[in-house]
Parts: sequence; structure tokens; C-alpha cells
Amino acid sequence: MKLLSFKLNGQVKFGPKVKKEEAVWDVIEIQKQLNILPSFPETIIDGVALGFDFVEQARKLVDAAQKAENGAQFKFAFSEIEWLSPIPRTPKNILCVGKNYNEHAIEMGAEQAPEDIMIFTKSPTAISADETTLPVHADKTDALDYEGELAVVIGKRGKDIPKGMAFDYIFGYTIANDITSRDLQQKHKQFFLGKSLEGSCPMGPYLVTKDEIPDPHALSIVTKVNGAVRQNGSTKDMMFSVADIIAILSKHVTLEPGDVILTGTPAGVGKGMNPPTFLKAGDEVKISIEGIGTLANRFA
Repeated sequence: MKLLSFKLNGQVKFGPKVKKEEAVWDVIEIQKQLNILPSFPETIIDGVALGFDFVEQARKLVDAAQKAENGAQFKFAFSEIEWLSPIPRTPKNILCVGKNYNEHAIEMGAEQAPEDIMIFTKSPTAISADETTLPVHADKTDALDYEGELAVVIGKRGKDIPKGMAFDYIFGYTIANDITSRDLQQKHKQFFLGKSLEGSCPMGPYLVTKDEIPDPHALSIVTKVNGAVRQNGSTKDMMFSVADIIAILSKHVTLEPGDVILTGTPAGVGKGMNPPTFLKAGDEVKISIEGIGTLANRFA
């Protein structure tokens, strides 16, 4: 199932994409008017915490709307809604893996890939949505860069998760752009400030449930800037797998439903170009990941 979060008439909502249509089902309103289920989550994070029970509930609501005489009133075209990130706000900071692709580590100046996993975080206030215009923060940085990444959304609370059970704790996947101020990153000798500018973590367009992506290590990642391909990689080249990441993180941090993990970016970022080429006002970045869709943002 492809889920999205959105605003409609000032209210934050979520629902499944309508199959074969550029539209979404307002499952909250379906439940409110048709009263199909004993209860239904009010937020996407509450739903994610229910795992596939939540998916089945959403399917029941959609089935009821399709059978109802007035079912079309619960369906809204994408042009009628304001897109939000699939997870509009995480329970804590966004967890990120650095230099998880060997060629990217090299283009960033490393002589060799790190032997131990590199973890940093982004502020949840950096979260933004598909099809939104983002600031280039010209008053703060001259070196704003893009990083197309597969993002994992946790669906179950866990600590000390064995690698072999890691996928039991995943709800689904989305696309993220780990937008980074390279000069702030260098100036402060750490990642947080350079990674956490407002709008610097667009995610979307959809949260795709894990049953639709049986192997997260067999997906193409393509990033285009103004139509030109900059990154053309595959998740098979991750040095630390999704299961590795979850097992290692959960040794130190309790993972919670709605936590988002950015799994790293392939080679081809602006800093790695000769000469380095950073984002400027008027640029458009599109990141496509097989099985999920395309995350698109413009910069001003």
C-alpha cells in the first residue's frame, strides 16, 4: 500500500493512494461518516504502530467507500490537497547513516570507507514535503548540497534487535533528500547544524509498506538536478545493510514507531563534482527510487 499524509481544509490527514489515479482516500472521513470500524488511528504514527492491522483497517475503509453510494466524496485529487511528508513529525531526531556507499565515501575525501557505522541526526524541524519549494538559505550557506536516500520507517518499538529480526520492526519505506550545508558542516566540525536547516529533509511522496518492497537492497536510486542525472546508484551497494543498521542502532537507541532512518547516499553529490557544484535558487531536484516514486523539490 502507498500511504501519504496531506492537509485538506486546514486539517492534517492521511490515506492510501487511489489505485491507478492521482488521488487519495480520506480514510479518517470514511470512518467518521460510515463508522465501519470500532476505532481507527487519528495520526499516521498511531497507525504505523499498529503495523499491518493498520493496513487492513485502511483497506476495509476503502472497500466500504467504494461500495457506498456517495463514496466518491471521500476521494480527493492530488491537485486538491497540500502534500505533507508521509511522517510529518518523527518521535525524535531523524537517524542518518553517513558514508554508507564506498564511492560516496571516496568522493567526500575518505581514503577508505569507514569500518564502523557512522551515525548522525537531523532535527525533526527539517522535515518537509514532496512538491514544495525549499529555501537555499543564502544568508547561512554558500554550499547547499543534495543527497538522495532510501529512508526506513520503523513500525515497532525495539531495543537490542537481532539482525535476523530487523525486518519485523520495519513498517515501510520512503524517499529522503538529506540536504546538507557543506560549509556549515566543515565550520562546526560536526553534522547536526549543517544537516538541520529548515526544510532540509524533504521526504515522500509516499510511505510504501514493506510487503511491496521485498528486497530493499535491489532498488535503483537516481537523482536529477534540472533534469541532468547526478546520482545513479543502487541500494545493493550499501556497506551496512538495512538489517545491519537497525541492529546496530538499537543496541544504543530504543527505536520507536515513526522513527525514520536515512540509509546513506550513493556517489554523485555536488561536493564531489569537479568543480563542486551546489544548489542555487531556481534549481529543481528529483530523486526516484524504484518501487516508491519520485520526490521533487524546487529551491528559491
